[in-house]
Amino acid sequence: MHYVKGMLRRLALTGSLSLCSLAASAQVAVIVNPKSGVTNLTADQIASLYLGKTTSLPGGVTQPIDLGESNPVREQFYGKAAGKNPSQVKAIWARLMFSGKASPPKELASAAEVKKLVASNPEAIGYVEKSAVDSSVKIALTLD
Repeated sequence: MHYVKGMLRRLALTGSLSLCSLAASAQVAVIVNPKSGVTNLTADQIASLYLGKTTSLPGGVTQPIDLGESNPVREQFYGKAAGKNPSQVKAIWARLMFSGKASPPKELASAAEVKKLVASNPEAIGYVEKSAVDSSVKIALTLD
């Protein structure tokens, strides 16, 4: 009986770990309004906007939109686009805000809210898990 319980516990743990690794490997889509002049962007361009190094991107994009800090897609986005972890991003924005040089991207709670705002504003740019993209927005870059 103990053997069976131990095996079930290990299987449950292995399944949980597999789900975590699947979530960690999800593709992140950087999205823009279909009416914006954006075609394709690079990870460097996106990182520059999201880390306050520039205030605009080709195609008239000036308003970066972030997912909330607790959203795992946010961590994936910054890791893949800028090679930064959440504490590094927080430190960068703390310095920029303290110096008065820039304000951080607007934060929204869900991918649905990000898509809705980007779909209604040609100057906005956001990111969501690629599986959440629909025809209301256009993919400017996919981060693997």
